[in-house]
Amino acid sequence: MAIFVEGVHKRYGDKSALSGLDLEVTRGTVHAVLGPNGAGKTTAVRIMTTLLRHDEGVVRVAGHDVRKDPAAVRARIGLLGQHAALDEELSGRQNLELFGRLHHLGARRAGLRADALLDRFGLADTGRKPVKQYSGGMRRRLDLAASLITEPEVLFLDEPTTGLDPRGRAEVWSAVRSLVGGGTTVLLTTQYLEEADQLADRIALIDAGRVAAEGTADELKSRVGPDRIVVVLRDAARLAQAAALLPDPTVDPDSLTLGFPVEDRMAGLALTLRALEGAGIEAADLSVRRPTLDEVFLHLTDRTNTTEVAA
Repeated sequence: MAIFVEGVHKRYGDKSALSGLDLEVTRGTVHAVLGPNGAGKTTAVRIMTTLLRHDEGVVRVAGHDVRKDPAAVRARIGLLGQHAALDEELSGRQNLELFGRLHHLGARRAGLRADALLDRFGLADTGRKPVKQYSGGMRRRLDLAASLITEPEVLFLDEPTTGLDPRGRAEVWSAVRSLVGGGTTVLLTTQYLEEADQLADRIALIDAGRVAAEGTADELKSRVGPDRIVVVLRDAARLAQAAALLPDPTVDPDSLTLGFPVEDRMAGLALTLRALEGAGIEAADLSVRRPTLDEVFLHLTDRTNTTEVAA
């Protein structure tokens, strides 16, 4: 187990930031942590990375207790924060060499490691350019490379794509997938639910200082409800007739849309299509809609329908 957290409490005066947090992260996977403002995500990450001491409970990272042996934990982890920790006047390679020297790799090893990481993250051609000339996605890839200078077993990513455009986010996602493919374990906090859906093997939803729900994206979505068939008609005059053919649909006259839950998406699509064609009703669109992680988030957190994901 790459990360083991059991019964962790953290209090600030009479306020509890964590109230019995339990979390297990399997080696070589991406485990996303989501939660509303004040849920305890940042506190949990700070404890797991030895930046903060917890009051009660057990926390082991890469096989070492964060309280009893913090130095051993630090030697085996990497941490990428929300803001790039780069010197914009230095080149990408010089930044990586600097991080290597700070980690006591020595000049030769630091240089070799810098070249290897630049190549791994697709930055070899721009490695000698100053960082101030890099795009947002390139900077985050370089920052990610810097967090791997010591080849950590466990990498903590705290909102790694905040502020990036879609292309930049896709570049970072590709880099993260490559890392996990090489055996690195990643704990990811993010404000983008789509990011967790795309990258995470498992997702933990933290609320009020403890895990409110955990599982794969599909497992969490199933807790909200089944898939839905969504039909958009071309002719408003056929809306009532179409509704009579479908099993207990919800109807939106403004958008000419009907929807109803199904257990078997393929069978549901086929039956709906046959029913509409048999009645001579033309559909402008016919699709299956799965619950989203946004809906899971709002459904499972205490602050329903009003809370946004944040660190």
